[in-house]
Amino acid sequence: MFDILFYVLIGVTAIQLVYYVVVFGKFSFAKVQKSNPKRIPISIIVCAKNEGENVRKFVPLLLEQNYPDFEIVLIDDSSSDNTLDLFEEFEKQHSNIKLVKVQNNEAFWGNKKFALTLGIKAAKYDYLLFTDADCYPTSKEWIKEMSSNFTLKKTIVLGYGAYEKIPNSFLNKLIRFETLLTATQYFGWAKTGKPYMGVGRNLAYKRDEFFRVNGFIDHMKLRSGDDDLFVNQASNSENTTVCFSKESFTFSMPKTSFKEWFDQKRRHVSTATYYKSFDRFQLALFFFSQLSFLLLAIILLAFQHQWMIVLPIVLFRYIFTWTSLGYAANKLNEKDVIYWFPIMEIALIFTHLNVFFTNIFSKPVHWK
Repeated sequence: MFDILFYVLIGVTAIQLVYYVVVFGKFSFAKVQKSNPKRIPISIIVCAKNEGENVRKFVPLLLEQNYPDFEIVLIDDSSSDNTLDLFEEFEKQHSNIKLVKVQNNEAFWGNKKFALTLGIKAAKYDYLLFTDADCYPTSKEWIKEMSSNFTLKKTIVLGYGAYEKIPNSFLNKLIRFETLLTATQYFGWAKTGKPYMGVGRNLAYKRDEFFRVNGFIDHMKLRSGDDDLFVNQASNSENTTVCFSKESFTFSMPKTSFKEWFDQKRRHVSTATYYKSFDRFQLALFFFSQLSFLLLAIILLAFQHQWMIVLPIVLFRYIFTWTSLGYAANKLNEKDVIYWFPIMEIALIFTHLNVFFTNIFSKPVHWK
């Protein structure tokens, strides 16, 4: 029995080695990017529903961007608070702001993708840069950094959407660790030539890509997925690149209760079930290898006379995973969470397992 479990542990560790070193390492160990400004006109797209407090704070930060030619397309998705009033004031005061008002439509009731489609069509420029209403750029060079990655072939740019730090909060560290791990995954796969997702908090693409796949039409019935499902459908090794310079990040406030974050994770996981077959497989294999390693390590270390054989394998696995994520954390300014890596990984594994079983018995709620 011990021999069988031991060899399975070796196999699972080998799978983890491929992920963390071969795939994720494409990003973790990549050289620091040097921007090559393009100065192409950019349309920033921001869709908001009942985000009055956030848009009051964050739209002015978008207006302060150090970039010669850009517009901001503000989309009000049938808000019931003062979001529309604020958008109208911004439009009156700034000539480079365009307002798109979305009325409730029976066929697309409360569907963010419908609102975004109207905003994309209304945009003046062909190159689009997306962020959420509760996000803000980390620097005045955000547009320059993201747009500098566009080329004649590279028409989809995946950026990093970080979360603000809340001191002395375990939940905050867990959320930021999960964000770090997810970014390391989608950056690594993109640099390997297999891009599979991006985040709407920081994403750019040429409008031609949107129309090439008929926009969100293939998954319009799903309330979420305007970012990751679109990228999963439209991206490939030829048209997709990544941007991870520290001036290109965006920030947003993370959830402050476990329930809110758990519900958010349920939405994300439910959307991932619509990814391409290979992407679903590699994500499932990664999670299976994480969970299996943890359980096998615990079981095998419990064999009193065999633990010295198992321990080197366990230590080897933690050394290469910690190293890979450590380099990624340095690039993404998340070094403080990596110190808690073993604890964070265990908490995240069982959170995802809980999400999986919860989604089997009930459907998550989407968009506001």
